[in-house]
Amino acid sequence: MYLTPCQERLLEGDEGEAVERALKLLVTLGDVFGAESLTEVKSTHISGVSYMNLGDAGLSFLLEQADTHAHTRVRSTLNPAGMDLERWKELAVPESFAQKQLQVISAFERMGVETTCTCTPYLVGNKPEIGEQIAWAESSAIAYSNSILGARTNRETGPTTLASAVTGLTPLYGYRITENRKPTGIVEVETPVTSDLEFSVLGYVVGAQMQNGVPYIRGLSVASQENLKALGAAAATSGGIALYHIENVTPESRSFAQGLKDLETLKIGRNLLNQAVSKLSADVRKPIICLGCPHCSFAEMQQVADILAGGRLKKRLWVFTSRGVYAEAERQGLVDLIEHSGGKVFTDTCMVVAPVEDMGVEEISTNSCKAAQYLSGRRVEVALGSMRQLLREAMA
Repeated sequence: MYLTPCQERLLEGDEGEAVERALKLLVTLGDVFGAESLTEVKSTHISGVSYMNLGDAGLSFLLEQADTHAHTRVRSTLNPAGMDLERWKELAVPESFAQKQLQVISAFERMGVETTCTCTPYLVGNKPEIGEQIAWAESSAIAYSNSILGARTNRETGPTTLASAVTGLTPLYGYRITENRKPTGIVEVETPVTSDLEFSVLGYVVGAQMQNGVPYIRGLSVASQENLKALGAAAATSGGIALYHIENVTPESRSFAQGLKDLETLKIGRNLLNQAVSKLSADVRKPIICLGCPHCSFAEMQQVADILAGGRLKKRLWVFTSRGVYAEAERQGLVDLIEHSGGKVFTDTCMVVAPVEDMGVEEISTNSCKAAQYLSGRRVEVALGSMRQLLREAMA
């Protein structure tokens, strides 16, 4: 790999142990994937934040990085933690877990990372521009930034994004190169897809069928930011989708529209969507309704409040969002409306990265295929439904 004289000096330790170690990791990664050089990144988004996923080994790693004075060079935001950092007792999170989780957050703070604790950094100001090189490690945010924003990142990990945060660099390979962003297959959507759940299920089917490919999707003429957020999150969960194009919707779709004639076509109709819902759903009796995987946008907070207006929930409702969205929703009275209806609005976390088993959670209803996939392997029964369906049933 070619390194500039400045990068060579960093690798030799001229700016300290933390930078040296971080750059060695990135150079090794680049060698593995055949990168010819490094490129600068404008921002990072770091995963591996919940103590549930990190454990003591991960916590020790972060403390060591902070102790060696690792510090960010570019804007760096943080993925969700395993609990609401302020209201964790309301979630019945064990105190032993909470203490370790707060140590994790403290270590990131010492390194200069913004403790946003959200999987939707693009909704709280970390919104890259088209063509911008970034290093992000949350699968749903990767899919959104690559596909909807047109930024450029590979599927990074917590350690590699932290290394990029400390050095401002990343290896130049994969989806960072235009040639590798070309579609590898066509998806024809042959049934109307309108609800939040339907977009999530569509993404789940696309990911399961195309795995690590780059789908070019036709048949979606109208899709909101929230729809696309759900689609990408599910596609990244059932497969390894980090980039997709939607005809006449996503920014790079027209650039690749002429090179599709030799690609295989996957047709998706109602039957495939129904099969996916059946696969992910179980029978539940007294579930907690969990919304916000990925974290709810302001529009989704408004939708929840509108559905609940004047009603009273007969089931528990947990809505997860970022602190930035929460602040605006609180100013607009949406948080009060949701909580006066019997729901709870939490920040910093979600049902996927929280220690739900230790919190006494046995059943969950959600509109997220991502949440359903991950929770189904954790002794939690999960049922799928659209946001409107779940909330209406909860007030019946």
